[in-house]
Amino acid sequence: MTDLTSTRPAGLPQPRSYAGVNWIGVQTLYLREVRRFWKVGAQTVAGPVVTTLLYMLVFVVALQGTRAPLHGTAFPEFVAPGLIMMAMLNNAFANASSSLIQAKVMNTATDFLTPPLSPLELTIGFSLGAATRGLVVGIVTAICVMPFARLEVASLGLILWFGLLACLIMGMLGVFAGLWAQKFDQLAAVQNFVIMPMTFLSGTFYLVENLPEPFSTISHFNPFFYLIDGFRAGFIGVENAEGNLLVGTVMSGVLALVMAWACWAVFKSGWRLKT
Repeated sequence: MTDLTSTRPAGLPQPRSYAGVNWIGVQTLYLREVRRFWKVGAQTVAGPVVTTLLYMLVFVVALQGTRAPLHGTAFPEFVAPGLIMMAMLNNAFANASSSLIQAKVMNTATDFLTPPLSPLELTIGFSLGAATRGLVVGIVTAICVMPFARLEVASLGLILWFGLLACLIMGMLGVFAGLWAQKFDQLAAVQNFVIMPMTFLSGTFYLVENLPEPFSTISHFNPFFYLIDGFRAGFIGVENAEGNLLVGTVMSGVLALVMAWACWAVFKSGWRLKT
């Protein structure tokens, strides 16, 4: 048999070989994800901010003076960080999941499968893109709720740790949902029956300790509870945290690592993309 490599005409372009991480490819994928949501900013950024402001209008302005302080914290200052985190969680999830389901439905997955991107690089690109949307929404939302709640920074480290990891975790969870779903209805089911209940039952608007048993105990197994509680403690003070911050810090770090490994594994297997 003739060796085709020996008969290949000289001068043809060859596949680029990367000894380490393809940073150019990662940057391109990341910018693609950021520009995708930024192009429709009225929907992806302004929309969640308006929703959060409506929550603030109902729970703070309309009920002004009728809600007692929670753990010594005025209700507006208690609920505002939870609402900010809720917007961050939902939007980080939505960014990665919608990107992948659209790529599958519109047959554009080759845009990121054909380039020389490894499973690790795909994981980095999609998760960072989703985290960026979550953080942008969180920052804009925090600025907009300041007229309704006096947000003070008690621990910048807690705010950054739980805010960043929450966006990364939800972005990688969005990768799973986007790969699993075959149509938009299935993706909406995950959002409505999994993400939203876990968010609302995590102590965003109330103290979990006030729930009757077994719901109070069950809430402590909800990872969203620790993410929101740790993020809120960064504003209202460590002494006002409802849960164990050490447990929340370790849990969020371990969960992020496990999710990163799982995303790498599914991209490597080509599940629902190449099969």
